Amino acid sequence: MPQNKGPFYMTTAIAYTSGKPHIGNTYEIVLADSIARYKRQQGYDVFFQTGTDEHGQKIELKAEEAGITPKEFVDNVSGEIKRIWDLMNTSYDKFIRTTDDYHEKQVQKIFKKLYDQGDIYKGSYEGMYCTPCESFWTESQLVDGKCPDCGREVKPAKEEAYFFRMSKYADRLIEHINTHPEFIQPVSRKNEMMNNFLLPGLQDLCVSRTSFKWGIPVDFDDKHVVYVWLDALTNYITGIGYDADGNSSEQYKKFWPADLHLIGKDIIRFHTIYWPIFLMALGEPLPKQVFGHPWLLQGDGKMSKSKGNVIYADDLVDMFGVDAVRYFVLHEMPFENDGVISWELMVERMNSDLANTLGNLVNRTIAMSNKYFGGNVAKTGADTTGAGTDENGASLDFDAELKAVVTGTKARVEDKMKTLHVADAITEIFTLFKRCNKYIDETMPWALAKDETKKDRLSEVLYNLVESITVGANLLTPYMPETSERILAQLYPANPKAGERDFDDLDKFGLRENDIKVTEKPEILFARLDLEEVMKEVEKIQEAQKKAAGIKDYPKVEKKPEITIDDFDKIQIQVGEVIKCEPVKKAKKLLVSQIRIGDEVRQIVSGIAAYYKPEEMVGKKVAVITNLKPCKLCGVESQGMILAAADDENNLSVLTVDKDIIEGSEIR
Repeated sequence: MPQNKGPFYMTTAIAYTSGKPHIGNTYEIVLADSIARYKRQQGYDVFFQTGTDEHGQKIELKAEEAGITPKEFVDNVSGEIKRIWDLMNTSYDKFIRTTDDYHEKQVQKIFKKLYDQGDIYKGSYEGMYCTPCESFWTESQLVDGKCPDCGREVKPAKEEAYFFRMSKYADRLIEHINTHPEFIQPVSRKNEMMNNFLLPGLQDLCVSRTSFKWGIPVDFDDKHVVYVWLDALTNYITGIGYDADGNSSEQYKKFWPADLHLIGKDIIRFHTIYWPIFLMALGEPLPKQVFGHPWLLQGDGKMSKSKGNVIYADDLVDMFGVDAVRYFVLHEMPFENDGVISWELMVERMNSDLANTLGNLVNRTIAMSNKYFGGNVAKTGADTTGAGTDENGASLDFDAELKAVVTGTKARVEDKMKTLHVADAITEIFTLFKRCNKYIDETMPWALAKDETKKDRLSEVLYNLVESITVGANLLTPYMPETSERILAQLYPANPKAGERDFDDLDKFGLRENDIKVTEKPEILFARLDLEEVMKEVEKIQEAQKKAAGIKDYPKVEKKPEITIDDFDKIQIQVGEVIKCEPVKKAKKLLVSQIRIGDEVRQIVSGIAAYYKPEEMVGKKVAVITNLKPCKLCGVESQGMILAAADDENNLSVLTVDKDIIEGSEIR
C-alpha cells in the first residue's frame, strides 16, 4: 500500500435545494470525486464532504407555490440531489444538510459568539435585493440595473438587520492572499476578487433577515433569521464537528483547515472574502485553497425548461452510462474557461475516445491473447532492443517506446493533478491508450502469428499490451472507476484484485505474472452509437420536459404557396350570428347551424360536434366564408364554412368576434 501521506479534507459547495440539478451543477460533484479518489489512490486519508443548502426566501416561496411546508420541499429536493450524486458514483464521506440539528445549533452559537465580541451589530438595510441570490446590492453595484451575479431583476427593500464588520478584517485578508498565492485558484479568480472587491473597500455585510421565516432563528432575537451565506458557509466546519464553545471534535482537529474548497466561479466572492473573514473572527485557520471551477454550458444556448433542452445527469446516464458521462464532463472542461456540452458531442466522444481508442483496444488485445495463446500471455524477453532505426531515422525499438510512455504517464498525471488540471490528466492517460493502439499497428500481431519462429515475439507483444492496459486502467480509476474495474476484471478474471496496483508502482513495467489468463469472453466496454437514433431519443426527452413544465409545442403547419392581395380578395368572409344549431342525423361529427348573415340566413354544416354542444353555438358571432360553392355533407346542404382553429393537441375553437359587430359585416 502507498505510504500514508496524512489527512486531506475537501468539500464541494453545498447544492441549493431550489430544484433538480442539471448536468452543469452535477459537474462539480464529479470533478470533486475524481480529486478525492485520486488523493486516496496516492495514499492520503481523505474526508470528502458535500451536501445541500436548504434555507432562504427562495425556498420559502417555492414551497408556498407547491402547497407544502419548506421542510417538506427541501426534504424532497435534497433527496433528489443525493440520488443524482449517488447515481454518478461519487464517493463522498459525508452528505450534510443545513437543516441538520447539529449544524443549526452551531450556527446559532457562532452568530452569538460573533455578536458578543462586537463583530456583528444591529442596524437596518436599504438597497436593491435579488431574491434568487438572496443578496442586497447598492445602485452602483448593479449591472444594467440588474443583479451583478445572476443578471436577474432586483427590487428595492428595507429592513432591520444585523451586520458583520467586514472592513475590520479586510487588510488582514489582503495580506493573507498576497502571501499565499495558492489560496485562490485559478489566478484569474484571485485578481477579480482583489480588484473588484477588496482593494476598493469592503462594506459591512448583512447577516440576518426579517422579511421571511425559513431560516435558522437568531436565538436571542427571534424576529431575525440568519442570512443564508453565514448559515451555508459554516457547513464546512460544522460537518466535521466544530463547536463554537471550544469543544470541537477530534475529527475537526484532524482535518481542519480544509485542503480544498471546490466551488463554481459564480460564488467565489462568498468563499474567498466572506468565508475567510468569518473564520478570522472565529479565530480559526483559513482553508488552504479555494478553487473556482468554470461552468459547463449547453451547446445550443442557455438551458431552459421551457425550451425542453435542459440536460440532466440521469438522462445522460440512461443513454451513455455513468462512466461515459464522467469522462465527458471531466475531459471536456478547460481549466479556466467554460466548457460546452451537447448530445452530438457526447456521441462523438463516445464513439471516438471510448468505443474506439479504449474499448476496441481492450477487446482486441484480449481476443488476440485468446486466439494465439489460449488467454495466457507471458514475458519471453523477445523484445526489440537493438532494432535500430528505419530509413527516416525513426526508432524501431517499439517496445522501449511503449514502455517509456507507460512508465512516464504516472508522473505526468501527478504533475497535472497538482494544479487540478483534471482534463489534462485524463488526456495523459488516453495518450497511453493511443500509444497501445499504435503499438499494435507497429508490431502487427496477426502477421507474427503466421510465423511459428516468431511465437515468443508475439507473446511478448501481447504481454506488453496487457501490462500497459493494466497500468492505464489503474491510472483511470479516479476518473472512470467502473470502467477501470471492468477492464481489470477481464485481464485478471480469476482475481481482479491482482490487477490493482499500488499507486507507487504505476511507473513500473512488467509486474504481471506469467501464469495469469485473461477472460475467455471479452465484453464490450462502450458500444458505438448512431447519432440519428440518439437524437430521436433526445426529442422524446425534450418533449417530456416541455410537458412537465406545461409548455406546449407550436402546431406543425404545412406552409402553403404565397398569395397576393388579389388572391385574398377572392375570398369573402363575413360575421354571422348562430340562431339555431342541432346535430346532423347519422353523423356524429357534424352540427348544422342556421346563421344570420345580414338580411339572409344561411345553413352551414361543420365538423365541430366533438368540441361544441349545439346549445353552446347559439348566440355566437362567428367568421363565415360566404362565397364558397354550396355542397352536401351527409345529405345536408352546406352554404358556406365556419372558420375554426385547430392545434396538434386535438383542440379546436371556432373563430368569433369579441365586439358587438353587426352580422353581415365583412372581415378584411
